[in-house]
Amino acid sequence: MSSFGGVPMSMDGMGADWLISSANKCIQGVPGFAFVIARRAAMEATGGQARSLSLDLYDQWREMEDKGGKWRYTSPTHIVRAFAQALQELHGEGGLERRHERYTENARRLVAGYECIGFRTLLPADLRSPIITSFLYPNAAFSFDAFYTAMKKRRFVLYPGKISQAETFRVGTIGHVFPEDIDGLIAGTAEAVEELGIGFE
Repeated sequence: MSSFGGVPMSMDGMGADWLISSANKCIQGVPGFAFVIARRAAMEATGGQARSLSLDLYDQWREMEDKGGKWRYTSPTHIVRAFAQALQELHGEGGLERRHERYTENARRLVAGYECIGFRTLLPADLRSPIITSFLYPNAAFSFDAFYTAMKKRRFVLYPGKISQAETFRVGTIGHVFPEDIDGLIAGTAEAVEELGIGFE
């Protein structure tokens, strides 16, 4: 969900029959619908298997195939239009490779800048992606809520950690975000650390 459109991949390379993703995240559209890329034979084999009317993927596909792209029910036209615009912007940026390069540079700058401040990443470099980076709390007394508020005041919104038992917070480097934005984030973080008197163990 979070990496399609930002990290090079292929169905053949992954040995996948199905890929499900979202109109937002690395596509940089707005949230509102998911889409499926599937091998035709795999899709055809699902006819009559759905246990839900609204989530019957096969019927939705057949409707689009048979009726010129029509949705079965009310289509989210504004979100589809935003998705089309996002795809044009992806193409205009130079495609997937260029977007991946930008995200990778964003993540590199983020980690280098945060390490200079004193933060450490949860994962080593060979296990990180350019999508989002988890940082360890700098000390046992660290208040994420206070840090979050100080960063939001500087126009940056961080994420709490949630996928590990380690105490972490996360910083995303995707979207309409460029290296100069990351430089601003690092400067704002240094200010927040000083303002809050955060120490590093």
